[in-house]
Amino acid sequence: MVSVDEAVIARLKSHGEKFEILVDPRIVTEKLPIEDVLAAEFVFSDAGTGDRSSQESLEKVFDTTDILKIAQIILKKGEIQLTTEQRKKMSEEKRKKIVQLIARNAVDPHTRNPHPPTRIENAMEQARVHIDLFKDAEEQVADIIKLLRPYIPLRIETKRIAVRIPAVYAGKYYQLKEFGKLRKEEWQKDGSYVAILDIPGGMEEEFYDKVNALTKGEAETKLL
Repeated sequence: MVSVDEAVIARLKSHGEKFEILVDPRIVTEKLPIEDVLAAEFVFSDAGTGDRSSQESLEKVFDTTDILKIAQIILKKGEIQLTTEQRKKMSEEKRKKIVQLIARNAVDPHTRNPHPPTRIENAMEQARVHIDLFKDAEEQVADIIKLLRPYIPLRIETKRIAVRIPAVYAGKYYQLKEFGKLRKEEWQKDGSYVAILDIPGGMEEEFYDKVNALTKGEAETKLL
């Protein structure tokens, strides 16, 4: 739970009244459990003065006095009061996350290699991409890629890779599953582990580096 000093106000105006809660500012950029978001389990008519909303007002507007249910409604329909500095910091963090997602999931269709993050950042500047602070980074990637295509060639690509890990290193196989979707896996009679995975196109080299690090270069891989 965030402290009151670090919290910001989320506000909803309805039925001629004002309802405010104190919340963790990270709720703007992260998916947090509602019970972890609140700095105080109260609904205020004015959080600055500490005046609380009456039970009658809550029933009239929200049809409940359950703070968690009310908080969900306020966060969905109301506004979060962020400072200019908070908005700037969160916007930069979300922009970096979007750049990382594009670098991991998209490739140059001509070379089939991922673009360096700096090239993606420059293209976003050229395209004057607007980052929606209140929308998940994952939800923005597809639209942003469309905006970037006039500046750099981009294509979302999934690569299917087969890998064989020798028996002596096979116990580390689970570390590869974090890279993508496991399509098939088998344990061989000699104790080796064989798998086929679909991974984001931009993570191919990272995947090979991980495989080589886990097996001291003794694994076998094949791009299918």
